[in-house]
Order: sequence, then C-alpha cells, then structure tokens
Amino acid sequence: MDDANIIYTIATWLIPLMLAIVFHEVAHGWVARFYGDPTAASLGRLTLNPIKHVDPIGTIALPTLLAVTGAPIFGWAKPVPVVQSRLRNPRWHMMAVAFAGPGINLILGFFAVAAMALMINIMGEGADFGTVSGFVFDNLRNFMIINIFLALFNLLPVPPFDGSHIVEGLLPPPLADKYASLRKYSLPILLLLLLVVPMVFPEARIIERVVLPPVVFVINFYLGIFGLNV
Repeated sequence: MDDANIIYTIATWLIPLMLAIVFHEVAHGWVARFYGDPTAASLGRLTLNPIKHVDPIGTIALPTLLAVTGAPIFGWAKPVPVVQSRLRNPRWHMMAVAFAGPGINLILGFFAVAAMALMINIMGEGADFGTVSGFVFDNLRNFMIINIFLALFNLLPVPPFDGSHIVEGLLPPPLADKYASLRKYSLPILLLLLLVVPMVFPEARIIERVVLPPVVFVINFYLGIFGLNV
C-alpha cells in the first residue's frame, strides 16, 4: 500500500470513527442531563467538538494502526462522566443513559445509508464518483459500518460496555449489586475479551461469532430499506 492509499484509508476510517464515538458519548451526557444529572454539562462535555472527547490511544493511535494493517477498526473516546445517584430514578434512568449511546449510533447508521442512497440516486449507481465524491461516499459507508458495530458491540452485557448497565437495571436489586461489583474489573475484563482470549483460544472468535452476525444483519436491513447493495 503506497503512502497515498494509506492516508486515504486512514482518513476514510478515522473521520467517521471520531464522529461516531463523539456522538455516542455526548448522547450519554444529553440523556443524563435530561434525567437530572448535569455532571457532563458542567464539565463542558456536551459538545460535538472532538477535542473535548479524544482519547489519544483509543481515538487516534489504535484506529490508525488498525486501518493501516487492514484489521477491523475499533476505538473509544474519553467516557462522558455520569453520576448515577444524581439521576431522578437512578435504576431506570441509568438504563436510558446507557442505551443512548448505542441508540444514537443506530440512528446515525441509518442516516448514513440514506445519504448513500441519495448520492447514488443523484449520480447514478454506475457513476464514477471521482475523487471528492468517492471520498465522501467511502466515509458514509464506513460511517454506517462503524456506527452499527459500535452500537451492537457496546450492547454486550458485560462491564464496561453499555449493555452491562442495562442488565444491571433489569436484575433484582441484590443481584444487581453483585453484578455492579464486577465494574471495578472492567479493564481486565476488556483486555481478557479482546486480547487474551483471541490469543489463547483463536478458535473462539468472539467478535466474529457474537458481534458480527447481528452487525451484518442490521447493515443488510438498512441497505435493504433503500434497495442498496454496496
């Protein structure tokens, strides 16, 4: 891969990734403020300015490395702080806050497909998109993929993912407290799932078997709504 292709690949993955994770985090903060917790707002985190949310490793370094090596793109931003006890109904409203991030990603993924369909409708399905329009289209396609992957990946029911807060809210209080105690092991759990298990048990293929099938289903569902096959 020459330098121009490397730069193009990084740009068409890093830009949509940054947008997707910024909207994801801000959505958590917006819903938290709606339900009574102004923590994120008071810290200036309810902004779409990526500088406020960028994590040097998770938002830039790791996704860039993955893009260059051709691996699946993954990343994260600095989490928007939410104080559960400040929510009006901590148990139920925390579930809404948790779902807000994946929810906005699913919505953004849908609008990305709608924008792709509009471009094809205007320029023709077999049109040569050219440099600028091709760059825009590739960003939209990757924006769709990243948003849907980010949404469903974060719904995994284990800490530190958003799905763990939803599970916690659904469990009876005694079990919820025990389940919540796992959160202090979030980083080891994350490293175990993403690094250790794939290295020790490569046949386990957690991402491929657990996350990718629903991601592919949602992508095909969205594309089918607009009659696309890209």
